[in-house]
Amino acid sequence: MLIGTAGHIDHGKTTLVRALTGVDTDRLPEEKQRGITIELGYAYAPLADGQVLAFIDVPGHERFVPTMLMGAAGIDYALLVVAADDGVMPQTREHLAILHLLGVGRGAVALTKCDRVPAARVAEVAAEVGGLLAPTRLAGSPVFAVSAASGEGVPALSAHLEAVAKAEPQVVPAGGFRLVVDRRFAIAGAGTIVTGSVHAGTVRIGDRLLLARPSGFSREVRVRGLHVNSRRAEAGGPGSRCAVNLAGIDYGDIERGDWLLAPALACATDRLDLRLHLLPEAGRRLGQWAGVTLHHAGGHAMARLALLDGALEAGGLAPGASGLVQAVLDRPVFACHGDRVVIRDAAGRETLGGGRVLDPFPSARHRRRPERLALLAALEDADPAARLAALLEAAPAGLDADEVAAAHNLPGDGWRALLPAGAVALPRPANRLLGAAAWARLGDAILARLAAHHADFADEPGVERERLRRMCAPQLPSPAFQARLEALLADGLIGRAGSAWHLPAHTAELGAADRARADELIARLAAGGFDPPWVRDLAAACALAEADVRSLLRRLAMRGEVFQVVRDLFYARGNVAEMQAIAAGLAAGDDRRIRAADFRDRIGGGRKRAIQILEFFDRVGYTRRVGEGQRRAHVLRGEPPVPADEMPA
Repeated sequence: MLIGTAGHIDHGKTTLVRALTGVDTDRLPEEKQRGITIELGYAYAPLADGQVLAFIDVPGHERFVPTMLMGAAGIDYALLVVAADDGVMPQTREHLAILHLLGVGRGAVALTKCDRVPAARVAEVAAEVGGLLAPTRLAGSPVFAVSAASGEGVPALSAHLEAVAKAEPQVVPAGGFRLVVDRRFAIAGAGTIVTGSVHAGTVRIGDRLLLARPSGFSREVRVRGLHVNSRRAEAGGPGSRCAVNLAGIDYGDIERGDWLLAPALACATDRLDLRLHLLPEAGRRLGQWAGVTLHHAGGHAMARLALLDGALEAGGLAPGASGLVQAVLDRPVFACHGDRVVIRDAAGRETLGGGRVLDPFPSARHRRRPERLALLAALEDADPAARLAALLEAAPAGLDADEVAAAHNLPGDGWRALLPAGAVALPRPANRLLGAAAWARLGDAILARLAAHHADFADEPGVERERLRRMCAPQLPSPAFQARLEALLADGLIGRAGSAWHLPAHTAELGAADRARADELIARLAAGGFDPPWVRDLAAACALAEADVRSLLRRLAMRGEVFQVVRDLFYARGNVAEMQAIAAGLAAGDDRRIRAADFRDRIGGGRKRAIQILEFFDRVGYTRRVGEGQRRAHVLRGEPPVPADEMPA
């Protein structure tokens, strides 16, 4: 069990921890000289049954509240220390407020220095503290009158903490490993050591993790050794202090506030959607785009708050109220759903409120739409399966599986067991999750779009994949759209002719006589290379009517055997494959652009024909025109009209 002290400066937190554990947590010369705690201190008290009580001693001076916040994040049990002679002081109130905002709901109160005051004063301070605790999560916490100097009351407090630890339920580690580094050093013969409190997951000897900084630094490391609560161990989980011996990094490359975590969780964000609660004693309303300091487990960042719900119409978020906000940060952080944050004023002098992260990867657009606010309300549900179902229902283009894993700390396949019935999990490269309704709607949109296209362009074989995606679901990544097409193809609901997708009924069957004439036409087109004969020339050579040749070639185009570049000019499939290979070769140049003059030189013929072919590639979605005039060119955009495996080597 991880116990964190809290309280005003010089109320005896460090002395009390020393009385409980025998360890002096003030280790710095400046701390010894000034008699105050500056950095986080740690002490451990072994119990008879093998358990260990771990203590985090935090500084009480208001200048070191950010340090206190880092230490308080992740504690299981609070020990609020109040000196009986001073009574409740400013940092007593602020530390208690911070514990409340961080969701710490279990704790005890130690009234220290009781040997200096009469019993009546002890009773008076105990009553004052009881009233202070009443509106917080620590309401009703037991109060112990102690004196670290004489030892009075220390055994009773120690016995209470031991009883709480023994009754502590076994925590089942969930999610990927997350630890914020609060110390780093090197030991001769061992190498780099980092220490911190475990926020989630489990670490084991031999694990490969990421030592990462939200600003971009990251290094893969291996766990070569482990101490949990100051004892050698094979594994460590939530509620424990870990010292991790790392291979693969020098301790000088590590900074306080870095994260040691599962690689899938190293997704930085500079926006957070929060449920924010302001303290009743907060000095002012928070208006739209109010500037604040946001404290998270890994440190703090300056933030601007965009009000999302009714607080905006009410003129701001009032003291004692709660609301939905989007925090726009000046530097990135690593955050997951459910993480606690504390908001202080922009100067960092006053604690204003705090809350929970609902969405660590929100969009900057449409953040106040009713459907978005409804989704944020659903994300307040404690059930991860209910949250995932709400996310899928609100995502017509589906969700990126890696982003879901990072946002909700579900690395690996942790999200699979939470998928609602009918939801679809697309493997890589799509790597996307779609709800049953979204999957069905996407299929319906594809079928409807193909039907409309066939009605408008009956002589075209169908629609190329990327062009069809832009028509139906432009927000959906290409691999996911491809997966939906393949599923419809497998179900027999659509067909494919080369790169063109079509409805099954939109095809052309050829009889024996037409097949023979078609083969002759295709042979003549192929022989023409990059300058094939026009319809009138084919008709004359084959002694057929122009209308019959034109009709037959359009039917062949529907089958993907030829391609119509302009009216009455068709190319054989093999020749198109050669031309698209030439275009791809030109696009591999330094500026990645295909120019008509260069393409003309490669295929021979005139500039007009080169432009016609490149515009055909634009039309089917293989290329895209960019620039005008002398800068006009084309860049590769999507799938070629002839599949890549048919292109010449």
